[in-house]
Amino acid sequence: MNLSDAHKQQVSAWLEQGLKVADVQKKLSAELGVSMTYMEVRFLLDDLRLKPKDPEPPAQPAPAQPAALSSAAAAQPVAGAGAVSPAPEAGLPGLAAVKLSVDALARPGTVVSGKVTFSDGQKADWYLDQMGRMGVVPAQPGYKPSQPDVLEFQEQLQMELQKMGF
Repeated sequence: MNLSDAHKQQVSAWLEQGLKVADVQKKLSAELGVSMTYMEVRFLLDDLRLKPKDPEPPAQPAPAQPAALSSAAAAQPVAGAGAVSPAPEAGLPGLAAVKLSVDALARPGTVVSGKVTFSDGQKADWYLDQMGRMGVVPAQPGYKPSQPDVLEFQEQLQMELQKMGF
């Protein structure tokens, strides 16, 4: 479909405003009377060498820093902090540690198995069977780990399996 230069400029302006492809499709139909499929709009944007803007990520609030700590208070350990947890990865603020272990001897019916402790202290057994299906069995029935914990678990598992040659 051929659009006039005015229509092309309007599409470009909509993208500058941050509209997505589906929104441009709707506006083309509603305001300009041009009916196009989503894919046709994608092709149009490609032909015009236009690219939708990526949405701005929400601003992360800066972590609250305690007011002035005395050097004596800063040197004292925090109560209950027996183990040192690894620093969170860059770009993932506040991500707590997920601890993963691989069993030396895999559970019957599995290729590899192990245990995981999520950041909130909940524990689960995990396994990978001969068909490549992953299973996680939480110690507390009905427990669902947080999305950041799941992502960290998957990353750690992938690294461990690569070490083992999988």
